[in-house]
Amino acid sequence: MKTTCILPIICCLLISCQEGRTIAEEPPGDLTALQDSALAALPFCHQFGIPLLDYEVEDDEIKRNENFASILQSRGVDYSVIHELTQNATGVFDMRKLRAGNKYTILYLPESGEAAYMIYEENERMHICFTLRDSLDVSRYEIPVTIEERYAEVVISVSLWEDLEKAGYNPLIANSLSEVYAWTVDFFGLQKGDAFKVYYLANILEGKETEPGRIVAASFTRSGKTQMAFRYVQDSMTGYWDIEGENLQKAFLKAPLRYSRVSSGFSYARRHPITRIVRPHTGVDYAAPAGTPVLSIGDGVVTERKYAGGGGNTVRIKHNSVYTTAYLHLSRFAKGLSVGKRVSQGEVIGYVGSTGSSTGPHLDFRVWKNGKPINPLKMESPPAEPIKAENKADFYQKTAYYKRNLMPGFYKSLAFQIIQKAGVKFL
Repeated sequence: MKTTCILPIICCLLISCQEGRTIAEEPPGDLTALQDSALAALPFCHQFGIPLLDYEVEDDEIKRNENFASILQSRGVDYSVIHELTQNATGVFDMRKLRAGNKYTILYLPESGEAAYMIYEENERMHICFTLRDSLDVSRYEIPVTIEERYAEVVISVSLWEDLEKAGYNPLIANSLSEVYAWTVDFFGLQKGDAFKVYYLANILEGKETEPGRIVAASFTRSGKTQMAFRYVQDSMTGYWDIEGENLQKAFLKAPLRYSRVSSGFSYARRHPITRIVRPHTGVDYAAPAGTPVLSIGDGVVTERKYAGGGGNTVRIKHNSVYTTAYLHLSRFAKGLSVGKRVSQGEVIGYVGSTGSSTGPHLDFRVWKNGKPINPLKMESPPAEPIKAENKADFYQKTAYYKRNLMPGFYKSLAFQIIQKAGVKFL
């Protein structure tokens, strides 16, 4: 549906698009200033230098089975123009990546009704402009993102994701926290009253936070005990360390899935859901949607990748001379995975499924220590390399501000005394 882009509409958009400001609060000096300000608030015009007041605007989105040619031909654009635009798009935009559901805008000349521009929103940052007349140019514009440090805190009531969202924070912070604390906090076992505080670098797009960037510092508190995490670069490698400089990254991840729930625990006397026979279940079942990525909990070598009867599609990994893990009932294996391949901690090795003897999509995860099955939920893992002695003063200095703000009773803590001895100055 076409709508003529006239000044009153732009004025309304100016009021709604500029957060925390209205025309009454900051009146422009004259009508031209008002128009310029309004144009700056509208999408596309300032990116491609197109004066929207000169055109009629139609907004739409890509339908299923639609393509570039069918969209423009339905708007009266000649096929020879479409063909040349497709050629001109080489190196600028892959026409095969036109996705159903993505938005686009057609600008029409008001006198003739001829389509003059098509502007496609590849994603929230990237826009592609197709000039449908004269030059038949194809250009792209990436909206710049600014980085801003932000703070969030939440007490668990329902779930980390829901509680962040309810408190007005970006719920995607939950994903970042789960990665930082993957080795020390069981995110499948968060309890009511657990609390997180976090400083993170937010990506700001046109005044709005699109996604959280890396976490700078965080704390997790349960029953009065606080586990802190601080981002620091040591030997050109970025990692997270606790308040005393011990590395949070351990030899194994806490779980092979980012988010799920334990549906069946480790037991030597579990009644099998299909056979109804009581027998040992020396693993942990994680219920998760089919297709959920399954991660290797540590570095190692793939020793088995096959369909293993009741276990279905199974991957077994030998991590070292002590530990071996297995991942059962996978729907499929990760591309390129083979016996003998070395995998890294956190690498996707397959996807949740229901192959073999299974009543529904889940991951049966198993761990052996020195050849004996152990409960994965109780497995301990030695810490990785701590902050080196020669880096400790720098580490303490760069994290002091966050320690002071995140740790309850910081000035009475042993950590404060250690930091003071290192010569750290507090503002």
